[in-house]
Amino acid sequence: MKLKRSPAAVSRRRFLRRSAAAAGAVAFPVIIPGSALGLNGSVAPSERIVLGGIGIGPRGKYDLSVMLPEKDVQFVAVCDVQRSRREEIKGMVDAHYGNQDCARFRDFRDLLAREDIDAVLIATGDRWHALASLMAVKAGKDVYSEKPCGMTVREIQQLSDGIRRYGRIFQAGTQRRSQSNFRYAVEMAQTGVLGKLHTLHASVYVPSKSYLWLPEEPEPDKEECDWDLWLGPAPWRPYNNKYIQGGWRGHHDFEAGGNFLDWGAHTLDLCQWANQADHTTPLEFEATDKEIIGQYANGVKVICDFLPTAFGDRSPQYRTSTGTCPVRFEGSDGWVETGDSSEIALSENLMRERRQIFQKVGTSAASHARNFFDCVKSRKKTICNEDVMRKSHMACFAAQLAWQLGRKMTFDPVLEEFVNDDEANRMRSRATRHPWSFNI
Repeated sequence: MKLKRSPAAVSRRRFLRRSAAAAGAVAFPVIIPGSALGLNGSVAPSERIVLGGIGIGPRGKYDLSVMLPEKDVQFVAVCDVQRSRREEIKGMVDAHYGNQDCARFRDFRDLLAREDIDAVLIATGDRWHALASLMAVKAGKDVYSEKPCGMTVREIQQLSDGIRRYGRIFQAGTQRRSQSNFRYAVEMAQTGVLGKLHTLHASVYVPSKSYLWLPEEPEPDKEECDWDLWLGPAPWRPYNNKYIQGGWRGHHDFEAGGNFLDWGAHTLDLCQWANQADHTTPLEFEATDKEIIGQYANGVKVICDFLPTAFGDRSPQYRTSTGTCPVRFEGSDGWVETGDSSEIALSENLMRERRQIFQKVGTSAASHARNFFDCVKSRKKTICNEDVMRKSHMACFAAQLAWQLGRKMTFDPVLEEFVNDDEANRMRSRATRHPWSFNI
């Protein structure tokens, strides 16, 4: 499937054809810039992926920083409900390209209406990820979405189904699947180096929820911050500046699964991968004050260990030197652990045999974006496609609900529902605020 071409690309292509024809008729030489032909290391405009961005705050800015250097990608438009963020990203993009071409939008529907845009980066708050992604794929765009990719089990189901329905390419922003140290640890688990796999450790924050409202403050002008659009499908509440500055985190109405999915969407996802369980989830979940324990059908146990803060004390299972977001895979013949420091820690017996890999092996957020762009062109599945994302998010939501409800629960990974638990099944979905409907 070929990428949609922008009107500018089409006009350039017509210009080249007409120029060549004219040259043949009158025998005059025609000088064509090498950049228009994809020479001198450049990429022809007709072969570039035209990219837009929705909700580009601090995390989205980081994502964009590793996407902009890709020579076959052209970022053309940013949308954010906050003027300051629109202006900041426009400045960043224009400085990169040396022009003033980056368009700005307050309403993401105006950006999605642009027919020249092939793909979008979605880095809003949690409440918007699923619906904005669905509206993007319906508009014919491929999507790179930050995680968590939805607020509930039901949103994840609707998103995954919609991506397949509209035939689009999707990449979840769980970029640790593209980082070499995590990939190496998973390979050790999958290839039998650890022996028979029996226990997986996924570090997560201590779950929490707040149903409180911050004090009401005067609502800003819509062009400065469109508060109604910022809320989107979330329940209405009065404006407070702290929300838009990142203070929405921890609030039930705005955050998916408490704060469990902040790390769980990465670490539990990696455990799924290590156990070759991308097609399923654990069947049972039980929470204590220190952890949530899950059990897979193949007998492998996954333990979601509560870590107080991103940079605070570690549970006894983890070496502090492996950095934040650590995972640990244990088998009959040894264990491996790694985290954001890129260091790989091994059991003593394996360290003697594999001393050469006990080093920093690098991180690669850029390669996760590159995988997305390559798949936009090839139409192949990404490494964190909608199917992978669906089951790993299901596992996260099921684990979090076991903690929230305080009881042992059984989850059916095929039906994607809890067994004989009406209360938990009701909590798989939430109402959305009019007019933001998932019926698309």
